[in-house]
Amino acid sequence: MNKKKPTILVSNDDGYQAKGIKALVSMISDLADVVVCAPDSGRSGYSCAFSAALPITIKEQKSIENFPVWSCSGTPVDCIKIAIDKWFKDEKPTLILSGINHGDNANNHYSGTVGVAKEGCMKGIPSIAFSLCNERSDADFEPLRPYIRTIVKQVLEESLPQNTLLNVNFPNLPTFKGVKVCRMSHGYWDKEVENRNHPFGHEYHWLAGHFFNSEPNSEDTDRWALDNGYVAITPTTIDKSADHNVIWILTQNAAGILYSWKSWTNPVKKSLICYSPSLATGGLY
Repeated sequence: MNKKKPTILVSNDDGYQAKGIKALVSMISDLADVVVCAPDSGRSGYSCAFSAALPITIKEQKSIENFPVWSCSGTPVDCIKIAIDKWFKDEKPTLILSGINHGDNANNHYSGTVGVAKEGCMKGIPSIAFSLCNERSDADFEPLRPYIRTIVKQVLEESLPQNTLLNVNFPNLPTFKGVKVCRMSHGYWDKEVENRNHPFGHEYHWLAGHFFNSEPNSEDTDRWALDNGYVAITPTTIDKSADHNVIWILTQNAAGILYSWKSWTNPVKKSLICYSPSLATGGLY
């Protein structure tokens, strides 16, 4: 009996005409049936935003590798919602891929590229975001080909853990030292606002800034991997609960309610535990 060919839904935040999404489709064209639904223009920084107050339109565009391509007037997440409703209502895609983004998305909470993968993950679909540390429109994606194909084939065969997506970032190099599975680095964006004066007399602002890495020497992070020539694979969970090795102790006193934190290691019950002595009996629940 012939095994049914898998299906892959592809999107991005750079728009359907971006070189990165065309490169991605070419790399996986023999692995699955592909449908592309991507924004009609760049939507970088849209994260998980969706269009709640505006109607969305889609248009069929020129195919990529003989696979259908649709542009969407909405956000990257809108693309996934629309595509699943129109073409995957009866059977979800086997896999959702996002990218290849022009620019890295290590430690990026704002990425529309990663937002696509998060949306797929929330719908129970294995999802991967791919990004290259090169923002140029003519970036060379060819060195990524064997790595992307290997990752995609493995996920098609073995899937991913529930509520977990992969955020994969590539340094802008012709060859890579290897692959590191790593955590997201800690940091923040600094000097984010540029203030300008308009010729008509009012002030206006550009959002810009640069990323400040709070732990540049931590060798287990995505930023370190990229800075040192490695492909960074960061398993990312959509469960935003506090770490379940933390116990929340609730104490009632005359001044009100005080919260304190203690680390807690419980190999049996790995869930957030709250203690309230104000209850009749107190205890863990």
